[in-house]
Amino acid sequence: MCVKVACVGGGPAGLYLSILLKRQDPSHDITVHERNPEGSTYGWGVTYWQGLLDLLHTHDPESAAAVRAHSVRWRDGVARVGDLTTRHRGDEGFGIGRHRLLEILADRARALGVRVEFESEVTADDLPAADLVVAADGVHSALRTRHAAHFGTRTHLGRNRYLWLGTTKVFDAFTFAFVETGHGWIWCYGYAYDDAHSTCVVECSAQTFTGLGLDRLDEAGTSALLEKVFAGVLDGHPLIGRSAGAGSAPWLTFRTLTNRTWYRDGLVLLGDAAHTTHYSVGAGTTLALEDAICLAGALRAHAGLRPALAAYERERRFALLPVQSAARHSAQWYENLPRYIHLPPHRMFALLGQRHSPLLPYVPPQLYYGIDKAAGRLAVARRLKRWLGPRVARTVQARSQAR
Repeated sequence: MCVKVACVGGGPAGLYLSILLKRQDPSHDITVHERNPEGSTYGWGVTYWQGLLDLLHTHDPESAAAVRAHSVRWRDGVARVGDLTTRHRGDEGFGIGRHRLLEILADRARALGVRVEFESEVTADDLPAADLVVAADGVHSALRTRHAAHFGTRTHLGRNRYLWLGTTKVFDAFTFAFVETGHGWIWCYGYAYDDAHSTCVVECSAQTFTGLGLDRLDEAGTSALLEKVFAGVLDGHPLIGRSAGAGSAPWLTFRTLTNRTWYRDGLVLLGDAAHTTHYSVGAGTTLALEDAICLAGALRAHAGLRPALAAYERERRFALLPVQSAARHSAQWYENLPRYIHLPPHRMFALLGQRHSPLLPYVPPQLYYGIDKAAGRLAVARRLKRWLGPRVARTVQARSQAR
């Protein structure tokens, strides 16, 4: 229905939306504007699961095949606390370099006739002439910020500090490692994204961050300290920062972002511009691509722009409720790590896997472990848990948004 579309932001959401719209109608005039040079993407690897790959294959088999061909796969999860290690078999997961993913999507978009313009910055005061402008410009979206009062933008800052790094250590499983220091616990999540590299996300409390002096170290000093802390996990491999400079390492505090509404006239929010979910659930890229699929479907199904955007917002907002709840509880689990870290190892590892639960924060950990173990043996209890969990999540989320 939209003849001319401008996607502001050349991340996965904007690029994939342009692919889907061109596949729906090759006559659409679509341009993706990316302010950075081609190939200069930030980040290391992203994760996804088989469900997303199946979804991508349904909507564009060609790009899905390319994504799968350039991904690495794992089935196991490994958790280490000090010298104790456990390994378990889980769902099939995948990792792919963010730069490779964007390269695949940009090439596919161009092949379909989309104009992908790098070093093309769009400002909130000078929007492209288009029937629909898609703000896919990330959590710090300038287009959303210009109309923040209309969108009802709210952010919630987490308590912990975190840092994205790469490493030449190739993890053979999704790895969690917890190390106790004289200033508290620090931990990392590691996963491979090609045959020579892995992502390594480091997290700790604010007290541990300052206690270890990480607030005063440059990038080289930070890497040296963290390589020593995680020597048992890295096996002598180095950590790699985003740049070769000697500036401060870019430690962050996670911003959970929500919006009251996702569109304004012919401007619509997509991906991280509309919502964020804590990185510990590994869903950011998946949710952005699902946004694109939903928006493309709504534009195809509805005759007018306003009803299409309203349908997109309504469907995605509902779909996100359980994911946002899981992400919020996962972040809180790590923020309250002392509540769990001194449990017997097998129980702590079990509750690590249950960190998304909306019930866990309200039940003593030892009791929750016993209930969960019993539920695993009783079919009725399992069904009750599956039924109750999402409903508690949606109720808590809805009340939180109402405030």
